[in-house]
Amino acid sequence: MPPLLSIDDALELILAEVRALSPESVSLAAARGRFLAEDAVAQVDLPPFPSSAMDGFAVRSADTPGCLPVVFRIAAGRPAERPLAAGDAMGIATGGVVPEGADAVVPIEYVVDNDNTVEISEAAPPGANVRPRGSDVRAGETVARAGTRLAAAQIGALAAAGFPSVEARRRPRAAVLTTGTELRPPGQPLGPGEVYEANGVMLASQLASAGASVDILPGVEDDEAAHRRALERGLEADVLVTSGGVSVGPHDLVRGIEAELGVREVFWGVAVKPGKPLSFGVRDGTLVFGLPGNPVSSLVGFELFVRPAVVALQGADDPRPRFETGTLAGAVRRNADRDQFLRGNREYADDGPPLVAPLEGQESHMIARAASADVLLHVPRGEGELSAGSDVRFLVLS
Repeated sequence: MPPLLSIDDALELILAEVRALSPESVSLAAARGRFLAEDAVAQVDLPPFPSSAMDGFAVRSADTPGCLPVVFRIAAGRPAERPLAAGDAMGIATGGVVPEGADAVVPIEYVVDNDNTVEISEAAPPGANVRPRGSDVRAGETVARAGTRLAAAQIGALAAAGFPSVEARRRPRAAVLTTGTELRPPGQPLGPGEVYEANGVMLASQLASAGASVDILPGVEDDEAAHRRALERGLEADVLVTSGGVSVGPHDLVRGIEAELGVREVFWGVAVKPGKPLSFGVRDGTLVFGLPGNPVSSLVGFELFVRPAVVALQGADDPRPRFETGTLAGAVRRNADRDQFLRGNREYADDGPPLVAPLEGQESHMIARAASADVLLHVPRGEGELSAGSDVRFLVLS
């Protein structure tokens, strides 16, 4: 086996092969989770007029305190018919257009409203409770930048800025293929030596959460012809993720058949536990990942290497894994040769970083144990152990 790559080196090789997918117009209502292909620039000031931040009365600050006649009442969307004259007041609703001549709004709870007059007991400073035109964003300024993944806040901002649609990168088409004669679909009776196939639906779920549209291919037994047919179909996607069959045993057929089908293998083997025999290759722009068959190995390999590639295809401004920092709850032994990723849980204190504790049972086949984990805890390679209280990095399992 060739020397094992570090996680960072493997990720750099993967991202070097990624080319962002073409853009398409997407309605704002359907844009959640999509990545902007270009900067979204405001066409108008926001707000487009000076508006009231409160229900109250628009006044000239120089006329306060005092008793002023109420000459008009302004509703949101219905501006005053004339400017505010000196010595007058106008009732105004939140979001209403502050009339020309007014430079302050006095909240309704701070006045005595006598139908046609209002008594203001304290001076209102200029600008009080007035949202200036363009105070949120000016026409020509950027509302959201290319590479941003659109969530509720960005979609709300774009709608407020008047965007009915945006230019977003096309969703990657992903195919998932699981291999192994021992695998059976959940719900069917198990024969001797058989196990339920879990990786396909798990990887499909991870791919969907990364923004891909997913095709789960029928699993294949350890047969060359079946592998070839399935891999040919999978290579029509933007991303092909296989599970199992990437090691060096007599039934590990995936890498050899992929080579026959024109896949250029970029690397095989990463210094990570679990997930060492991971492969990555490319054919005609299709990214091809070979993940080990052990479920936790597939889970970890996806988060470290596949997810960054999928979001990079969509033009993400920073596709690399987003590590957070916590404090280790108990000592863990390090591996001299490989970085480890342990399943664990966070516990937040009133202040300071979260406390992160690894779960019992860290073997790569123990996917049921992983169901109760909410993080992958990174233990860098080295001698000895990491002591309790050490700073550690972790990935959130979403």
